[in-house]
Amino acid sequence: MTTTQAPQAAVRPRIERGRPAPVPGDVAPRSARRGPARWRGLIWLVPALAVLAVFVYWPLIQNIVFSFLKWNIYSGEQTFVGVDNYVNLAQDPVFWRALGNNVWYSVLSIVFQVFGALVLAAIVESVRSDRWRKAFRAIYFIPSAISLTVAGLLFYFIYQPQTGMLNVFLDNLGLGQLSQAWLGHEGTAIFAVIAMSQWQGFGYSVLLFSVALQRIPNELYEAANLDGVGPLRRFFQVSLPLVREMTGLMMIVTISGAFQVFNEVMVMTSGGPNNSSQVLGTWLYHAGFVTNDFGSAAAIGVAIFVITLLLAAAQLAYSRTRRVEW
Repeated sequence: MTTTQAPQAAVRPRIERGRPAPVPGDVAPRSARRGPARWRGLIWLVPALAVLAVFVYWPLIQNIVFSFLKWNIYSGEQTFVGVDNYVNLAQDPVFWRALGNNVWYSVLSIVFQVFGALVLAAIVESVRSDRWRKAFRAIYFIPSAISLTVAGLLFYFIYQPQTGMLNVFLDNLGLGQLSQAWLGHEGTAIFAVIAMSQWQGFGYSVLLFSVALQRIPNELYEAANLDGVGPLRRFFQVSLPLVREMTGLMMIVTISGAFQVFNEVMVMTSGGPNNSSQVLGTWLYHAGFVTNDFGSAAAIGVAIFVITLLLAAAQLAYSRTRRVEW
C-alpha cells in the first residue's frame, strides 16, 4: 500500500516591501558593495582635479587678489588699493570701446560660425555623392588648419591699400571708390580683423555641425519625405531641433572665444589706429606689459572671466530647457 505525501510548499524568500529580493550568493547588500566602487571611480578623477586646481583655479584666485593691488612687476612693489582698479576701469573709455569690439566680435561670430556654418553643413550633408561630401568637408576645413598668426599676416597683405588683393579686386570690378586702407581707418579696422577670424574658424564649425547632422537617424528624414516635406521645411523641423545641443555648445565656445580673442588683433593692428580695434585681451596686454600696471591688467582679466562665465551659464540654462531627445 503506497501512501501519497502532499507536496511540500515551495519555500519562497520573504520580501520586505520596498526592498529587492536577495540574490543567491550575495554576501553583502548591493548598496554596501556600491560604495567602494564609487570611491574607486572618484580616485581616477583626482589627477585631473589636481591639474585643474594647480593650473586653473589657483591662478584664477591669484588674479583676483592681484586685481586689488597696484603692482609694479619690475620693482616688485605691491600696494593694496581696494577697488580702485575697477573704478578706474569703469571710467576708462578705451575699456568700453574694447568691450564693444568684443561684443561685435561675438555677434558676428554667432551669425557666421554658428548659424551660417549650420546652414552650410546641412547643404554639404545633403549632397548625395559620398566622395563630394568628403571633398567639401576638407575644402572648408583647410583654413582652420592654418594658425591664427599666419592667417593674420596673410590678411594683412590682402588688406594693403596699394598692392593688396582686396583693393585690386575692387578696382577690376569698377568699384575703385570703395578701395581704402582697411586696417588704417577707425571705422573698418575691427571689422577687417573680424572678417579674417570668421574665414579662419568657419570650416571647423562646419565640420562639427556635419558630425552632429550625421547622428540624426535616416528614418526621420525618410518619414519627412513620405509626408511630402520639402528641403527647407525639413531643415527647420528635423535637422535644426535635433542639433540643438551642438548649437548651444558652439554658441558657448564661440562667445567665449570672441571675448578672449588676442592673436589676430595683435598681429594685424595691435589695437590701432587710435585704439579703434582694441579688444579686452589686447587692452589687458597693454595695461600689463606697456604701462606696467598689472593690477589693472588683473582687473581686466577678472572682467573677462565674469562676462564669459555669465554668458556660458545663461546659455547652458537655456539649452537644458530646450533639449530634444529621440
